[in-house]
Amino acid sequence: MGKSVLVVISGPSGVGKGTVARELLARSNGNMVFSVSATTRAMRNGEIDGVHYFFKTEEEFDDMVSKGEFLEYMRVFGRNYYGTPRGFVVDMLNSGKSVLLDIDVKGAMEVKKNYPEAITIMLVPPSLKTLKSRLIGRGTESAEAIERRLAEAKTELSYAPKYDFIVVNDDLEVAIGQCRQIIDSAMLAPAHCDEFISSLLNEEL
Repeated sequence: MGKSVLVVISGPSGVGKGTVARELLARSNGNMVFSVSATTRAMRNGEIDGVHYFFKTEEEFDDMVSKGEFLEYMRVFGRNYYGTPRGFVVDMLNSGKSVLLDIDVKGAMEVKKNYPEAITIMLVPPSLKTLKSRLIGRGTESAEAIERRLAEAKTELSYAPKYDFIVVNDDLEVAIGQCRQIIDSAMLAPAHCDEFISSLLNEEL
């Protein structure tokens, strides 16, 4: 009955949102796709245009910005642009597939502003101590970098009240299950069932 939905997942580095996102896609039975971003960075070996990214020149990207073709976009480290093309998302939704977007809090707020029907989920750790231990456990960053990550985490967590849902990633399976429940429930909201209700009202008895 319900239509497809745009789902935005955010959360601090180390909270496990990449793992949760991959599992949601893997368990969707093909009914959900990951959002493909546009970027001005150079294509890397093995990447395919339209699959990994939509590769654009700066002129093409600027033209898309001027036409309002992004749900959100940003410049990373003052170099390359990245953005979520509205057209791709809308095409996927219209084809009956839900779209999953893993993005930072500022991008999520832009998506929500430009596409209010989006469902936003903030994935949070059970505690900052747990988050710190996970970051240390990755063994990929210095102590100074981890402290920066934790400071960034506090900033990101301050946006939590602006999200539709909060999911604590203490137990991975529980967190995945809660996210799936949120998505299933969102698809049953009146805004996503208008065609079905219309068919009921117009049904000949």
